[in-house]
Amino acid sequence: MNKLLYRKLSLDIIYFFLAASLSITLIIWVIQAVNFLDIVSEDGHSLRVYFAYSILSLPKIFSRILIFIFFISCFYIINKYEENNEILVFWTNGIKKISVINFILRFSILFIIIQLFLSLYLVPFTQNLSRIYLKNSNVDFLPSLITEKKFINVFKNLTIFVDSYDQKGNIKKIYINEKLDKNSSKIIVAESGKIQKKEDQFMIKLFDGSIINSNENNFYNINFKETEYDLSKFSSKTVTYQKIQQINSINLFSCIYDFYIKQKKDNKFCPRKIESITEEIYKRTVIPLYILILSLISSSLLIKPKSNKYLKYYKSFIFFVGFLTIIISQIGSKFITQNLINDVIVLSAPIIFVVIYYLTILFKTNFKLKYL
Repeated sequence: MNKLLYRKLSLDIIYFFLAASLSITLIIWVIQAVNFLDIVSEDGHSLRVYFAYSILSLPKIFSRILIFIFFISCFYIINKYEENNEILVFWTNGIKKISVINFILRFSILFIIIQLFLSLYLVPFTQNLSRIYLKNSNVDFLPSLITEKKFINVFKNLTIFVDSYDQKGNIKKIYINEKLDKNSSKIIVAESGKIQKKEDQFMIKLFDGSIINSNENNFYNINFKETEYDLSKFSSKTVTYQKIQQINSINLFSCIYDFYIKQKKDNKFCPRKIESITEEIYKRTVIPLYILILSLISSSLLIKPKSNKYLKYYKSFIFFVGFLTIIISQIGSKFITQNLINDVIVLSAPIIFVVIYYLTILFKTNFKLKYL
């Protein structure tokens, strides 16, 4: 009988967690997907690239909200059991409150494993994959981005201006400004041209114009009757360098090991400052451990009996403490320094909190509220 009760409790939490996660993830994903439209409207990528980039952001969204959804799920289900007197079935079957709390604590380990899998592997992998996919994709929508009498900045270090343009790709009076380096540039002016596509790469065929190359000291002009301007060498303006959130977790741990253990201060394989790397390690490994604390906080609803006249305020207080704990988990990385002792304390903070909070619950359940 006890196993059936625990099974029902765990399934209720899981069902609510899945429903809440799905709805909130979809809402956030739709909002982000709208923002990602810049990939098409400003950077010239195809809708295929846009949808792939958007879908690859789903693991990151789910990872960000998991800890919050877990707390809400536990809090809601335990409160529901209390309100509907379903929790009485546990007590009448001889199950002690500390036993239910221990079960929820053990049950939370499942969500910690899921969170660790997401933050350590899946999120960095999908984020880096989306970066590579975006970097290697062609700018497919160039013709639709060309607007008459408007400067187009689709590509990095390249500006295009056309006086008139039709649906067949024919251009009248075209201006192209290519920045070669810090002190030199190339300007192309042509009377007419046509946008063409060869082997999935765009190029512009130009007629009756001139090419002006300039630098700090001089410039020279070349006239032409017909020439081609290849756009394949240019990359999108979309940021495609690897961010720290996209770096493999093993590489980050290697940097931490080299810095703190081997005392290597100039590891060429660690492209970021050690504070940034430690902060990222904190986000990937320590934040998931706060799920243990949140399971204990939500379980605290079982301590006060339903007959307590201050129960409503107690529930509000428990919810506030849980919400505050989530905030603390997110800002904890700001206390990371290059001091090993300080960083160890920050990284081990959730374990310390779990021990203290559990001992407090153990004291209350054993000495004050053994039964309803």
